[in-house]
Amino acid sequence: MSGARALFLDRDGTLMEEVDYCADPAKVRVYPGVPEALRRIKQAGWRTFIVTNQSGIGRGLMTEAQYRAVQDELSRQLGADVIDAAYFCPDLPGTPSTRRKPAPGMVLEAAAEHGIDLPNSFLVGDKSSDIECGQRAGVRTILVLTGYGAQQRCSPDFVATDFPHAVAFALQPPNARGPGGAERPPSTRPEEGYFPARTPGRR
Repeated sequence: MSGARALFLDRDGTLMEEVDYCADPAKVRVYPGVPEALRRIKQAGWRTFIVTNQSGIGRGLMTEAQYRAVQDELSRQLGADVIDAAYFCPDLPGTPSTRRKPAPGMVLEAAAEHGIDLPNSFLVGDKSSDIECGQRAGVRTILVLTGYGAQQRCSPDFVATDFPHAVAFALQPPNARGPGGAERPPSTRPEEGYFPARTPGRR
């Protein structure tokens, strides 16, 4: 019996507006259309998991309690029962970590705990580290142009203007996604498959 399909979701810059080291629930701003898109993917039988780097904890810029307060406010704005679980990694950049994206540890952990069919699942994010994480975990990848998305240099399976666009693509039948099951839309196709390089935020 095959596992469930899932969306693995970056948080900051994908579901909510980018705020470096967000420790204040009052700064949580969910992007338009995100709650409705999550309800749509859940109604289609998919599982949803947040996988987020939170090095602000490791840097001493916020506590785990503050992270959880922000997460609680995000959940309130998204609505009940649209996120199955949230995974976070407090590890600092440059330190050995199997969980900090682009390492695939959080995705593999969620897949093992919830019985997920990785080849038929997607990771959605706004950074090249999200795309690499998904590729290393064996899922398909969607780069959103919110957050830092338009500044990235990477090769996702699909480029979406925002999260609702990403969900609409994921819900298409595989044979409707173009050759190989996925394609970049002409309106957002980066020249030679890349975005201009720029240093992203430091989550």
